[in-house]
Amino acid sequence: MARKATYRVKFRRRREGKTNYAKRLKLLKSRKPRFVVRTTNRYVIVQVIETQNGKDRTISHANSKELWKIGFPGKRNTPSAYLTALKCAKEAIEKGVKEAILDIGLATPVHKGVVFAALKGALDAGLDIPFSEEAIPTEDRISGKHIEDYANSLTDEKFEKIFSEYIKKGINPRELTKLFTATKKKILAETRGEKDEEKGGKEASS
Repeated sequence: MARKATYRVKFRRRREGKTNYAKRLKLLKSRKPRFVVRTTNRYVIVQVIETQNGKDRTISHANSKELWKIGFPGKRNTPSAYLTALKCAKEAIEKGVKEAILDIGLATPVHKGVVFAALKGALDAGLDIPFSEEAIPTEDRISGKHIEDYANSLTDEKFEKIFSEYIKKGINPRELTKLFTATKKKILAETRGEKDEEKGGKEASS
């Protein structure tokens, strides 16, 4: 019969499958901000977080559902992940962040998947993050060509049923790669300087 209790209860967030503390500690030891990628059933969430004195501070944040506001279908897929990360990383860079380390939490890393599409978006924004080229999706995959090809393969009836949400918002998935390119340019053009200039113009005219 055992005389000592050898089982130690794990922290609540570990029991709930939310945090791997051993992995988190390794990331914190890098002393770099974390480029955090998380997914839900519908969206991709990206953050740049720094930790100081044991406390996390969010430097920038973006959710793929925000892409709908600028005319792109924000989903949980590779083009949405790329654009969301591009937006988040660009904002972090404008705030002085130059490098980071990838944090995918408890997710299983799937090469050429959504997480690494987000990583590619951050890299293209100019954030320095260690990575393996083999993990990055192809340009066709990132731009949504697979979605466009699928939409073009459907009959009009099936097309209208499957892509009804896109159609309601005036988005044509049969031309998704063109829309991806236009959205990417729009995100890259929205620099802090342009926003400040626009704000200054409004104040001067008031």
